[in-house]
Amino acid sequence: MSRPVALITGSSRGIGLGIARTLSATHDLVINGVRDGSEVGEVLEELSATGAEVTYARGDVSSAEGRAELLAKAREVFGRVDVLVNNAGAAPKERHDLLEAGPEDLNEMLGVNCTGPHLLTQAVATWMIEERAKDAARPLSIIFVTSISAESATPNRGGYCMAKAASSMSARLFAVRLAEHSIPVYEVRPGIIATDMTAPVKTKYDDFIADGNLLDARWGTPEDIGKSVAALVRGDLPYATGAIITQDGGLNLPRL
Repeated sequence: MSRPVALITGSSRGIGLGIARTLSATHDLVINGVRDGSEVGEVLEELSATGAEVTYARGDVSSAEGRAELLAKAREVFGRVDVLVNNAGAAPKERHDLLEAGPEDLNEMLGVNCTGPHLLTQAVATWMIEERAKDAARPLSIIFVTSISAESATPNRGGYCMAKAASSMSARLFAVRLAEHSIPVYEVRPGIIATDMTAPVKTKYDDFIADGNLLDARWGTPEDIGKSVAALVRGDLPYATGAIITQDGGLNLPRL
């Protein structure tokens, strides 16, 4: 038997790579991204050095073709998926006032941040149910990485907020549907995390943190998120399917 296999979307950099680094200690990995494989060689070498067997599956989760290629690679190389981490996501290229944003903004955000992960989960969950019938004790789990924007409204990126809120509901729906098959589903909500996605607004968030808006006054790291995902995958939070794990440094904690 090989080690359990984790399929992590959007994992060639950023939060997804932080998750992959953490899970590489215990899992073989299907790494996913939209870049050519030649551009992620160093990442694959780093992860392989931990003892994990690692394969790269290029594919855009917002497209049917991308999802099919991702699943085909997982079946070809490992023949199994024990953990699905829906991490791939995208922020809007430009921010538009809520009263001016066009349908293309909403459709793009929904595709990569909600519809794609939902349909990928549908396919992987069906596969997991087949595997569950063969082994009732095998640990299986699904995790959606969303955002505090699933709850916090930002009117100049409404499509992103709406998509993350919809993805949050997707996680809950699958938690309910898959409970009978003993497949727990969780949601992890990152706050301000230091990645290439947030790099263009670093000064803004540096000032925001310095003004005392976080209880834990620092940027979050991809590894912070990875540690939470690893705990969920290990089963360190039993009896908690459907739970939302918020990692925002206390940003959204109500206080006087």
